[in-house]
Amino acid sequence: AGARFRDELIATANALAAPGKGLLAADESTGTIGKRFKGIDVENTEANRIRYRHLLFTTPELNKHISGVILFDETLRSKDSKGELLVKPLVESGIKLGIKVDKGLVDIPGTDGEQSTQGLDGLADRCKEYYSLGCRFAKWRAVYKISETAPSPTAILENAWALARYGAICQDNGLVPIIEPEILMDGEHSIERTAEITEVVQSAVYRAIRDQNLLLEGTLLKPNMVTPGSECKDRCTANDIAAYTVRTLQRTLPVSVPGVTFLSGGQSEEEATLNLNAMNAMPGAKKPWSLTFSYGRALQQSVLKAWKGDDKNVAAAQAALMARAKANGEAQMGKYGGGSGGDKSSLFVSNYSY
Repeated sequence: AGARFRDELIATANALAAPGKGLLAADESTGTIGKRFKGIDVENTEANRIRYRHLLFTTPELNKHISGVILFDETLRSKDSKGELLVKPLVESGIKLGIKVDKGLVDIPGTDGEQSTQGLDGLADRCKEYYSLGCRFAKWRAVYKISETAPSPTAILENAWALARYGAICQDNGLVPIIEPEILMDGEHSIERTAEITEVVQSAVYRAIRDQNLLLEGTLLKPNMVTPGSECKDRCTANDIAAYTVRTLQRTLPVSVPGVTFLSGGQSEEEATLNLNAMNAMPGAKKPWSLTFSYGRALQQSVLKAWKGDDKNVAAAQAALMARAKANGEAQMGKYGGGSGGDKSSLFVSNYSY
């Protein structure tokens, strides 16, 4: 896939996975950003969504630590109060534009509430348009849950095939696909069980990717970190999480993939940074990929609390974003010492959907 855009896809993937940088996931749907705003008592209007994302995108020197921003369709097309495209400051600072292209989740018949992702119909045309609007990468989220019966072979195969098909369509239209097979934290399962399931899921995904002839060098993986279930009594250290996560990647992820952009998955801001740092600081382990971040909640929680919907707080909110971006940039290089003031409250949401 993607033969026409081969060199550009490889260059884009490597730029996104650059040392000391990661991705800001700002692709919350209208409903999801509404939940975020509710927490700070801000009305979910288009004007407020534009004000908030303008704050994010105009943060001075954001490009020091952020290589790409994932957008929602509305945000890509929105204009600020001066009539300029909201994304203009990102483009001018060399930050790559990404776009969420999936259409959400539906239940898979014959399973115990397991889900697959919609959005393949018309995807080629959407990708072509997004490329013309300046986007150079895309995101598609598949979701798996862990229980006594899940994930089932049906859900594993269905989502693996769809992720690979999405990836091939993206590459044919010049977009680097971020492959996101997210295993939800919900449940009482151990970290060993998460590791086992993550291996099975990621192996199936890369088998499907191989079958559909994707250019691996022009892709990125956005997986969950390997953590215990949210209700598990046995909590783990950052070093435990790092060891299981890196081992899982070693067993499943081809060396030719340039980077791994982890999702935060409901971890607190500080946890997500410390766990990423532990992976990159781990001595002796084979890690041939860039291990970095693609955080939404874990980059924005402090920002929202600082902003509170008030324009007087924009500078403070931008400072909060830069503090988290800098901390995670340091973690990408294994140099984060902790204590950057990251929010320590859990961001876990049961059965999380965008």
